[in-house]
Amino acid sequence: MKNILDFNLEELSAWMLENNESKFRAKQIFQWIYKSSVFNYENMKNISEKTRGNISKELSLYLPNIIKEQKSEKDGTKKLLLKLEDGNIIESVIMQYKYGYSICVSTQVGCRMGCSFCASAIGGMVRNLTPGEIIGQILVAQNNINDRISNVVLMGSGEPLDNFDNVIKFIEILNSKESLYIGARHITMSTCGIVPKIYELADLEYQITLAISLHSPKDDSRADMMPIARKYTIKEIIDSCEYYYNKTKRRISFEYALIKGVNDSKEDALSLSKLLNKFPSHVNLISVNEIKENTYKKSDSLSIEMFKNTLIQNGIETTIRRKMGEDIDGACGQLRRNHMENFS
Repeated sequence: MKNILDFNLEELSAWMLENNESKFRAKQIFQWIYKSSVFNYENMKNISEKTRGNISKELSLYLPNIIKEQKSEKDGTKKLLLKLEDGNIIESVIMQYKYGYSICVSTQVGCRMGCSFCASAIGGMVRNLTPGEIIGQILVAQNNINDRISNVVLMGSGEPLDNFDNVIKFIEILNSKESLYIGARHITMSTCGIVPKIYELADLEYQITLAISLHSPKDDSRADMMPIARKYTIKEIIDSCEYYYNKTKRRISFEYALIKGVNDSKEDALSLSKLLNKFPSHVNLISVNEIKENTYKKSDSLSIEMFKNTLIQNGIETTIRRKMGEDIDGACGQLRRNHMENFS
């Protein structure tokens, strides 16, 4: 049975007509789901019992189930472990800022990219998430906090550009006035750098923020951390980012996880500065998440400050990412990984 959350408004309107229902019913259902947070057809009282019955026989309204929740005592960050209809497990992270709530959503069950510093990649990729499974994470989160999510980051488990069609449809539903109506400039998509898909995304001219997981200015050391670097060189990634900027006029963000003795030298910072001078960019420095599956260690505070200052002195806007949920399994993939180990 198809999940109604996988439909955009146009598709649901067409389905209504094909099943001898009035087209406007689609907009009513969207209002119930996305504006009123009603996830049971029986409670959609302005729709006749007969119509509700016809729809429920053909279209499920399924949301992921929260099977575990962690909340940080330091900053209130919440991590949700979610069970999908087929039993697969994903996770989402809700972060509270002064401007409101932000959510980091997963786009795949697992990940095939194999980045050595990321717990999501351990065990590989199981399958892509549907648009409804991605947007379902937001609906569940809003119910959990009893408040509106205002910003969405596609930076959870999975590589968004490896699930391109479903992710694009998710963004279109998310951005729709009839749905959650979260503006494109409040959406960030993180990618390890699938170059052809960056060009394809650029041609759509969405006003979302593109965040590139770079983590090294050198192809050889990047390839040690990220297998995708063996397919696409840093030059190819930078060229695609320049194309993206020229198409969208949106500043590119670069994620850089600092690893002690691996990519945190002044030489690395100078090399990175030279790479990023072709278009407006921003570097987000991150302390690498230490996981038991590798030996990576966080850079010390002096190295991090040196790296930041070197980039700024060379004209690159740079910030050090505030660590959220440090006292819980806050890093991408850790909660799911621990759950899978406990039940294996």
